[in-house]
This record gives sequence, C-alpha cells and structure tokens, in this order.
Amino acid sequence: MSAPVVSIVLPVYNAGTLLPQALDSIFRQSFQQWELILVDDGSTDGCMAGFSVADPRVRVVQDGRNEGLAARLNQGIDLARGRYLARMDQDDIAYPERLQAQVKFLQSHPDIDLVATRTLLFRNDGSVIGLSPLRQTHLEICAAPWRGFFLPHPTWMGRIEWFRRHRYRIPEYVRAEDQELLLRSHRASQFACLPEVLLGYRQSGLPLKKVLLARKHLAIAQWSVNMAQGHPGHAILGFLAYAFKALADAALAVAGAQHLFVRRQARGAPQKEVDRWREVWKESQTRSGASPPSPYAIETAPCIGPDR
Repeated sequence: MSAPVVSIVLPVYNAGTLLPQALDSIFRQSFQQWELILVDDGSTDGCMAGFSVADPRVRVVQDGRNEGLAARLNQGIDLARGRYLARMDQDDIAYPERLQAQVKFLQSHPDIDLVATRTLLFRNDGSVIGLSPLRQTHLEICAAPWRGFFLPHPTWMGRIEWFRRHRYRIPEYVRAEDQELLLRSHRASQFACLPEVLLGYRQSGLPLKKVLLARKHLAIAQWSVNMAQGHPGHAILGFLAYAFKALADAALAVAGAQHLFVRRQARGAPQKEVDRWREVWKESQTRSGASPPSPYAIETAPCIGPDR
C-alpha cells in the first residue's frame, strides 16, 4: 500500500456508543488517501471489544494501559506515515469534505503549519447549538494569547514536521493540552482557520469538575510558558484571565445555569448551515446504525479554551 497523504490520529477512551459515528464520518470522506491510527487508551467500557476493520488503512493500537490524551497523541505522531497529520475526536462528526478542503489549503499555502476549520456545536440528540467563533488568520488567532487561541482542536490538520518539532507536553496539561501547545509554539509558527463549517462538535452541558480542572491547567500553562519565554506581563494576564473564568463557571453551575456555559460559546447558525448539518447527521445515523444516545447516558466535556 502506498504511503498515505494524511494520517488521522483518533485516541479512544470509553467512547460508549459514539465511536461508530466518528468512524463513519472518516470513511465517508471525499478525500480517501488517508490512514487512521486508532489508539485505545485503556478503555474499560467495552467500546473496543471485538473491534475489527477490514480496511488496511486502519491501524488499531491497544496495550491495555491508560496513558492520557497527550501521550496517545504523541504516540500517533510517532506512528504517522502521512505528509499531514489530522486530529479527530471519538464523539465528533467530520463533514465529508473536511480532509479534502484542509489538504488543498495546506498544499496551496506552504507557509502555514497548522490549519483548523469552523465547527457546528451540537447536542447529543443532534440538535444545533450554534457555530464556533471564527478567527481566520494567524494574526487574528494569536491577537491575545493570554486569553487563548480560537483554533478548535478536533479540526486540526498540520504538517507532520510541525507536530514532531513541537509535540504535546508530558506531563500533560489535562484538558488544556492543545492550548498549551499553541501557546508554546505560536511565535515560531503560522496558523489559519478555514471559514467553512467542516466538523460537528459535540457539546453536553457543564461538568463542573472537568471544566475547573481545565481552567486550572490553562492558568498554570499561561504562567509557566510565558514566564519561560520571557513574557511576564502575558503570564500575569493569562493566569488572572483563567482564574476569573473558573469563578464565573462555578457561579453558573451553582446558579443552575449550565446551559449558558454552552450557549456563550456559540454564534448563531444560518439556516443553510442548519440544513447542511441535518443532512450530515441523518446520513451518520443511517450509516453507523446508531440511535441518538441519551443525554444522561454519557458525559462529554465541553471545549475549553479562549474567552468566547
């Protein structure tokens, strides 16, 4: 088999019933020169039991250990054979044209190291929340690094050399591994984000413990990275910004207004985007054989990053 153009790294941990939809969205890509590196991080819910795929492009890695997301992403980077590396999460749904659009962009923009796409945020039942905020150019994305970077992690595709040069930090900044990597690398990199919506990003409320853990690690990352790079002003601003966000999130949870946490992350979705998503969702349901999971059956951590 010839070397793939894109290596897709998909870490799996207790994916429940959601994994078939994510996998189906990869198989339905209009761009087919990919390999899928499916890395099981010691799942205990049986989601990988008896898993087998006849497609030789799929490589399943299982060792029974729980190493954490950052370690599994680095493992995928080491195993990748493609010119580009793409991220994918176990509970999201890629639009069919996602890989093709990102490959085309990277091929025509040799100065760009990493490109993301805009996302549509949806609930477990497939209903639309809205669109993610959009910052397209490197200058816009990195305008206020102490507040974070608008670059949705599950949509990343970048040159393999960039990932191998920077890698994810170990020990891991839990639930903040992507923002820490961007913070550490942005001054020596070029980022971009496509305005097209090319991924459905699952969101399900405010699991406070996980959100506060992310805020804590983001504040620590802002302090440690900026201080190491000689930017004490940014270190102070970043630390205070995420400490304040943690207090705001806790207040929302205490007030029982968890829905506001998700809603404040979203922008209004035009009807054409809603209609397009309904097509993607319907096709995903039909082909994967999945039924809409109960919102009470699985807890999905929301995306945590820059101030929305």
